[in-house]
Amino acid sequence: AYGETGSAAMRRILCRLAGPARGQHLQKLSTATVRSVATGVIGCSSRKDAILAYDDELTPELYSSSVRALAAAIRTGETSSVEVVQAFLDRIETVNAKINAVVVLAGDEALDAAREADAQLSRGQIKGPLHGVPMTIKDSIDTAGVVTTYGTKGRSTYVPPTDATVVARLKSAGAILMGKTNTPEFTLSYETSNSIFGATNNPYDLTRTPGGSSGGASAILAAGGSPFDIGSDYGGSIRLPSHCTGIAGIKPTAGRVPRTGHGFHFGGLLDAFQQLGPMARHVTDLSLLLPIIAGPDWIDPYIVPMSLRDPADVKLQDLRVSFHKDNGIQTPTPEIAQVVNAAASVLADTGAQIDEARPTGIESSYDIIMDAWNRCDPPLDKKLLKAAGTSREETTLQWIFEVPAATDEQIVDAVTRMDHCRSQMLAFMENYDVILCPVNALPAMKHASESAQDLRPFSYTMTYNLTGWPSAVVRGGTSPEGLPIGIQIVGRPWREDIVLAVAQLLERQLGGFQAPDI
Repeated sequence: AYGETGSAAMRRILCRLAGPARGQHLQKLSTATVRSVATGVIGCSSRKDAILAYDDELTPELYSSSVRALAAAIRTGETSSVEVVQAFLDRIETVNAKINAVVVLAGDEALDAAREADAQLSRGQIKGPLHGVPMTIKDSIDTAGVVTTYGTKGRSTYVPPTDATVVARLKSAGAILMGKTNTPEFTLSYETSNSIFGATNNPYDLTRTPGGSSGGASAILAAGGSPFDIGSDYGGSIRLPSHCTGIAGIKPTAGRVPRTGHGFHFGGLLDAFQQLGPMARHVTDLSLLLPIIAGPDWIDPYIVPMSLRDPADVKLQDLRVSFHKDNGIQTPTPEIAQVVNAAASVLADTGAQIDEARPTGIESSYDIIMDAWNRCDPPLDKKLLKAAGTSREETTLQWIFEVPAATDEQIVDAVTRMDHCRSQMLAFMENYDVILCPVNALPAMKHASESAQDLRPFSYTMTYNLTGWPSAVVRGGTSPEGLPIGIQIVGRPWREDIVLAVAQLLERQLGGFQAPDI
């Protein structure tokens, strides 16, 4: 709904446009009149058209504001870093007991850093585009001086001496760490729960999961306890939680963002599956954050020095778009299929070429990925457990001890099949710039629904870990249960600009993030 928050933000825009004298008059107008005036002054005919106009404006409750709005307001002195950090810490205190998303809090340290950020501003010093803006970070990513467990018992009190590359870059840009968000053990589950901190709940329905493995991040973002977080994605771990909680997230191209300092680190036969990426409530915030964390760090050997293009330069009407509602592996709910149809219609209205088609070979991708995971993951997972000091009795990853050791021939066959599928799908993408499809076959599930180990509903994200292509998620609808439904936007390698441009359009036209009642 438009609501008082949107109207208050629009009122501030109009007052600035009108000047002091007329602004005083506008402050007295009713909400309905504000909307009417907005239509005439800014050319916004609905909330969908107005979203981009007020996403950069502070909301009355600071914790609902976008990253861009917070950063701008701190820089201009409209608010202070201390005020912003305190607002988010207060919000965490209000919601976290219900959702168990923030598992390590660094509130005192965050307020100290905020005071220093304000002092720097008073001296005319600005660290970067995120100066004074708070953040949370997934607990699978190292944070210097703050406990980082990876969700595994052997690291329950471990404090890293250095920051992961992405964290160091965000801090250099001025961001302030408030705490760590929950993750399953070594990120290896589609539900966020572990034996140290327990389960994280979905703020739209506490009996349901926010997804995994970046479920702690998505839950606190949706609940307003953090403006942004960094997730990791090995089979959908940014995109599934974004779908389950109605936020925005992007898995960049494989080779875009360094994994240095991440619990499930770089390397191995399945290295291209794992990427780190930003999560926030607004697509424009993803566009702000991704360039900050991208690029070689001269440690992760798989990162490519590829330039990032600007989403603002994308001509939507020139795009060639394919969409599919069923990947031939698991049919989604009718409502999820309808959201894909709605997204395709939005792109069609721009003049883009739209075809209902799915990539060649996609129907085989699930079996290929599951075979690869079963062949290649158990030895790596056992090494991770040993390095962390987690015993077999303590780990939640019991399945890795039950899978027979793979032969050399089986491993070679798994890798060969992966590359064949990648080649088939790449040939399909020669004719398209974008693929629209479901994020998952289901909305957010009840806790422990994954117990049957049928992962076919998750195949919609898994496929694009296999290819390594960039893919984003933005909310596009609502399920009959009142749960968010995301739409997945997939692009060619290195074309995050196109993915983000399309995501921003869909956010504007289909409604985007809608806060839960919590």
